[in-house]
Amino acid sequence: MTILVTGGAGFIGANFLHEWLARSDEAVVNLDRMTYAGHPGNLSALSGDPRHRFIKGDIRDGEQIETILREHRPRAIVHFAAESHVDRSIAGPEAFVFTNVVGTFNLLEAARAYHGTLADEAAAGFRFLHVSTDEVYGALQADDPPFTEASIVAPNSPYSASKAGSDHLVRAYFHTYGLPVLTSNCTNNYGPRQFPEKFIPVVIERALAFEPVPIYADGKNVRDWIHVADHCAALRLIMERGEPGTTYNVSAECERRNIDLATAICDCVDALAPDPQGRTRRTLLTRVADRPGHDFRYAMSAARLRETLGWRPERSFADGLRQTVAWYLDNRQWVAEAQARLDSARAETVA
Repeated sequence: MTILVTGGAGFIGANFLHEWLARSDEAVVNLDRMTYAGHPGNLSALSGDPRHRFIKGDIRDGEQIETILREHRPRAIVHFAAESHVDRSIAGPEAFVFTNVVGTFNLLEAARAYHGTLADEAAAGFRFLHVSTDEVYGALQADDPPFTEASIVAPNSPYSASKAGSDHLVRAYFHTYGLPVLTSNCTNNYGPRQFPEKFIPVVIERALAFEPVPIYADGKNVRDWIHVADHCAALRLIMERGEPGTTYNVSAECERRNIDLATAICDCVDALAPDPQGRTRRTLLTRVADRPGHDFRYAMSAARLRETLGWRPERSFADGLRQTVAWYLDNRQWVAEAQARLDSARAETVA
C-alpha cells in the first residue's frame, strides 16, 4: 500500500510525512518541485528509509503525474503542494494561479483517469485529500461568529483566491465525475520546519537577533492558530474516516491578536535565550505600514470535525509555542539554510 503526497518537502507536508511514517509502515511517494520553500533538511531524517520515495517534480506537469500514478498505484493522494505566502501573491500573483489552480487541475485530471482504472474495491477505497486554508472564506469583524463549512467563500488576496479556485475544482470533480475527494480548510499553522518568511519564525529570528520585529498597523489583526502536529492528526483522520465530497474545517479555535502573539514569542525567547545585558525583547516590537487587503480576523469552528470524526487538538497554545521557539533555537543550521534559500529566491525575483 502506498500514498502519494504532493509538496512533502514544505512545512506542513514534511511534518505530515514524519508523523505518517512514525505511525505507519505504509510507503509514501513524495512529489515536490523543491522551490525555495521546499527545504532538503526537512527530509534528511528520512534518508535511507525504504518507505519514503522522493520524486522531484511539478504538479503543473500532467504527464509526470500520470506516470507516477501508473507506476506507484497509490491508494490515496494528499495534496499539499501550493504557493502559500500572501505577500508574495500580492507582488506576483501569476505563480499562484498556475501552481494552485492549474496544478490542482492537472492532479485532479490524472487522479480521475487513474481512479477509472481501479478495480471496484480499490476504487471505492481511493481518496483525494485536498489541503486548503481558512483564508478562502475572507475576513471577519470582531463580533462575527467563526466561519463554518457553510460560510460564503469570499477570498481577498490572490493567494486565497487561487486556493478558493482549487477548492471549487475539487468539489466539481466529486459532483461531476464521482472522484472520492475530501477537502480540509485549516487555520494558521505553527510549529517546527516553518519557512522563515512566515510570521512566527520572523518574530523568533528578529527577537533572537535583537532586531526590530515588524507588526503591521496597530497589531490588532486576529488569527486562529493550530500546531502543525494537531493539523496532521486531523488530516490522517479525515483521510481514513471522512465522507467523500465533504469539507472539514480544521481549527484549534485559538484566536490571538498579532501584537499579543508577537509579545508572547518575545517572552519565550527571553526565557529560553536570556540576553546577557538583561534586555527584554518586547521593546523590539515595531509598527510598520499595513499591507494591501490585510484581512482583519480569521476564526473557524471545527464542530463538524469534532462531532463526526471525534477529533480534538492535543496541544495547548502556550506549550506548542514554547516548543516551537525551542525548536528554532536548537536548529540553527536548518534556519541558516532556509534563510539562504529565501535570500536566493528574493535575488532571482529582483533580477
